[in-house]
Amino acid sequence: MARDLLVNDEIRAKEVRLITEKGDQVGVKPTAEAKRLADAASMDLVLMSPGAKPPVARIMDYGKYKFELQKKNREARKKQKVVSIKEVRLSPTIEQNDFNTKLNNARKFLSKGDKVKVSLRFKGRAITHKEIGKEVLDRVADQTKDIANVTTKPKMDGRSMFLMLDPISSAKDNKKK
Repeated sequence: MARDLLVNDEIRAKEVRLITEKGDQVGVKPTAEAKRLADAASMDLVLMSPGAKPPVARIMDYGKYKFELQKKNREARKKQKVVSIKEVRLSPTIEQNDFNTKLNNARKFLSKGDKVKVSLRFKGRAITHKEIGKEVLDRVADQTKDIANVTTKPKMDGRSMFLMLDPISSAKDNKKK
């Protein structure tokens, strides 16, 4: 949940800038008087901005406010999409049929909206021919360019070389935001 606010008797400030339940500013009032006004309206006095000089307090129904906040957070969680990163592993000396199988897996992950990390592991002396590995990764990028953008160009990480692919649909969503 969001930050916990001070309510009614928890407020220790001597005076507060008071805002009514309708949103009108009353001005700077002693805290005791602000509490009386809140009680008269059958509402709570809630300290909204304790860091301000003087602190800002609002007359409102605190229970209803908390409920609305929880409802808004639930809606936000429903709308968010969890993007996971799937990994496809290749070798520099991969044959065409194996390459096609791995490529189909990557395309399937991308079509579901997942990011794909294409990694290539060099074994033994194969690391001396990094250009062969780069060619394989470039082939993957070229074959998936219709449904994916390359977010990270092929780069080495220890004995591995990897490339990150981002589905085009999520790239368009990010530009809208």
